[in-house]
Amino acid sequence: MNKYHVIKRPVITEKSTVLKETGNYVVFEVDKRATKTQIKKAVEELFNVKVLSVKTMIVPGKVKRLGRSVGRVPSWKKAIVKLREGDRIEFFEGV
Repeated sequence: MNKYHVIKRPVITEKSTVLKETGNYVVFEVDKRATKTQIKKAVEELFNVKVLSVKTMIVPGKVKRLGRSVGRVPSWKKAIVKLREGDRIEFFEGV
């Protein structure tokens, strides 16, 4: 699997920014088939940082409705990546 296909996007939420500030963690949405070693390798190659650990989880999709029709948002995989002390990944610099 290509490193550009493993990592889909960063997850920017209140919880992820608290993790980033307190523990030097970064949160990504990743491909559901990606393993921890593939995620570690992709982050290290794309952002030139050293990854200490990777925690993954499957986020279940929610049921949504619009009028009478009911649908489901697809589930996705989240990876919480711990970086080495001193390494940083900045998504929004100066905001």
